[in-house]
Amino acid sequence: MPARVVVGVQWGDEGKGKIIDILASRADVVVRSQGGNNAGHTVENGGEVYKLQLIPSGILYPDTLCLLGSGVVINPKGILGEIDGLEARGVSCKNLRIDPRAHVIMPWHLLLDGLSEQMRGNAMIGTTNKGIGPCYMDKAERSGLRIYDLVHPEVFAEKARLAGEIKNRLLTDFYRAEPLDLDAVIEEYTAYGDRLRQYVADVSVLAYNAVRENKEVLFEGAQGTLLDIDFGTYPFVTSSHPVSGGVCVGSGVGPTLIDEVVGAAKAYTTRVGAGPFPTELLDATGDELRNRGHEFGTVTGRPRRCGWFDAVIMRHSVRVNGLTALAINKIDTLSGMGPLKVCTAYRKADGTVIRDFPPTIDELAECLPVYEELEGFDGDLSGCRSFDELPASCKRYIAELERLCECPIKMVGVGPARSQNLERA
Repeated sequence: MPARVVVGVQWGDEGKGKIIDILASRADVVVRSQGGNNAGHTVENGGEVYKLQLIPSGILYPDTLCLLGSGVVINPKGILGEIDGLEARGVSCKNLRIDPRAHVIMPWHLLLDGLSEQMRGNAMIGTTNKGIGPCYMDKAERSGLRIYDLVHPEVFAEKARLAGEIKNRLLTDFYRAEPLDLDAVIEEYTAYGDRLRQYVADVSVLAYNAVRENKEVLFEGAQGTLLDIDFGTYPFVTSSHPVSGGVCVGSGVGPTLIDEVVGAAKAYTTRVGAGPFPTELLDATGDELRNRGHEFGTVTGRPRRCGWFDAVIMRHSVRVNGLTALAINKIDTLSGMGPLKVCTAYRKADGTVIRDFPPTIDELAECLPVYEELEGFDGDLSGCRSFDELPASCKRYIAELERLCECPIKMVGVGPARSQNLERA
């Protein structure tokens, strides 16, 4: 049985939730390895819609073990709210496990996230103000609090007070903000620790043993490749590694144990937040894509920027993730839109045409898309239940994407439901 990774290969919001849910239904173990509650998966399961943020999609299957690895940053109030919400809907969270090495998002992280964005002014990154970046900053600085600390009250009280005193100085002296009441913070978070203690276990050991026991293990990605802190459009990125390599670091499972890497993408391109976007459509076509595809953020509700499919981005994602397959979602959104454009290369300001994604946003900002125009397709695709049922022109569009991306397309989505995902051998 395979150990399979699913990653987003654009700027996030690619419909990973549906792909992950389909594969999670076949998995014994589902692992999340990076990010926090700044990411969201919308899953339609059994006629119900679930908007998951931290908890792996496998939670919807009662016999599936769900793991949050050491690379995840945990907002205790957020995850407990998610647990309570799921339990209230009849979804048990008894199989959830959280690695003790995972870092804790503290109240000062939330405050500092918002204050630093305000200070950037017009140069703001566009974070979700969930405290993710400041928490990862403390992790890298080796001053963060971890889940282990949170579930050991005496350890937590001492470490939280020391860290909080430093952050209060930063809040008051630099940002001219009000200090936090550390006694209240320690009391509140100690109560969270009491509730979360039952879920703590060594995720690295659990995931490794599952692979060694030939169980089917799914590593679910959050966000997307172009939001990776190294290989994304820095600085308009997240603070972790959404690429496939981040799975190994954030879950404690070595790369030789991974069998497949599936990249989730849309049949067009979207992104949220600031930064260069070569194929962005600032016209009626872009508005039509947004409205047809219901392109508004799962967590934030923000409207997404929309553009044509970008094969330069996809080749970059194929390379840095080592993709073995692609899953292309929302092909139905393009039906009836007439001729379709696909970006095959970029033209730089000096006229040079490049096929590889540039390493910096300064270079990307000067790039214009080089388009290939393809025949469009018509008709309602939502009722198709096999690849063979798709219109011939739609199949030709998919075949051209496959050629340009240099990766086989194994799944095609024609709607939000699991039954609307067409799998190819």
